Amino acid sequence: MFKQNTGNIDRIIRVVVGLALLGWYFFAGGPIWALIGIIPLVTGALGYCGLYTLLGINTCKLKS
Repeated sequence: MFKQNTGNIDRIIRVVVGLALLGWYFFAGGPIWALIGIIPLVTGALGYCGLYTLLGINTCKLKS
């Protein structure tokens, strides 16, 4: 559906940050804004970032 534009290290960092923010919110009573962790978690899982597309950034090393 979407062309992958995030590389492996980028994806790993996004998933870790997303999980950390969501864990902080759900398990440690973090602030409501910690739910923004959903965004890096989803973009890391999908390998696609809409903002990267708008800015012309591609950290993925795959040839298309």
